Amino acid sequence: METIPRSELLIRNISDTARWVAAYRAQETERPDAHFRDPFARRLAGERGEQIARSMPLGSDSAWSMIARTYLIDRTIRAEIQRGADTVINLAAGLDARPYRMELPASLRWIEVDLPEILDYKEKVLREEKPVCALERIRLDLGDVRARRKLFEELGRKSTKALVITEGLIIYLTREAVAELAQELAGPPAFRAWIVDVASPGLLRMLKKRMSSELGQVAPFKFAPVQGPRFFERYGWKVVEVHSLLKNAARLKRLPFFLRLVARLPETERSRRDRPWSGVCLLSKE
Repeated sequence: METIPRSELLIRNISDTARWVAAYRAQETERPDAHFRDPFARRLAGERGEQIARSMPLGSDSAWSMIARTYLIDRTIRAEIQRGADTVINLAAGLDARPYRMELPASLRWIEVDLPEILDYKEKVLREEKPVCALERIRLDLGDVRARRKLFEELGRKSTKALVITEGLIIYLTREAVAELAQELAGPPAFRAWIVDVASPGLLRMLKKRMSSELGQVAPFKFAPVQGPRFFERYGWKVVEVHSLLKNAARLKRLPFFLRLVARLPETERSRRDRPWSGVCLLSKE
């Protein structure tokens, strides 16, 4: 079992947030009424992931948003594959195990892009497992704009109808960096759809107050556009679907008691801006 020295920070870098999210996926998987199954999550999270999850200010009460996000993205991926997507490009893939745990066409091309360290770790943990589709891993720092653009051009040439995923990524980027990424993803004609999760300014304010000091230092939250999902429209993307994490967590019966009444309140464009809100969005260029 992984041992962590007392003197070492639990969250050493942004990649360690992937272990934290994997711990929540493991907790959901082990429930008798689980909404998805990720049999690899416990191994991928490791002891560090478990400790990070326990160290969060709300502990297990903060798991609901990750559970709803995973469920919604799973559902959207299935729908996009049914609509003809033949390639999935998962940017900042972290410890996502969808190519192993979901029912996917064997012909589907699934591409994971992330830093070498996190992908090396995942390969080591899953070395005895076999993905259900054609899986490729590309080790790349997405902060390297030149290398990123080159990769997008190459993937655009080799794809016909690609779905891009940026799960849990853009909240750590500046507004300018997100705008640049959105423009680049809109370039290749083959990049037809994009799954992205968006937070509100109200949620960002709350998270900054409640986040652990380690997370605030190593991986501070930054992006929460006033325009909400419409932020992406000026960069060539059309908002097709918006799914509230709070509303869906309530429907999935994963909310702690104190949020169940809040979930009954109607959502408006203004409330999505001013209140703590986050959602999974499907964007399209069609």
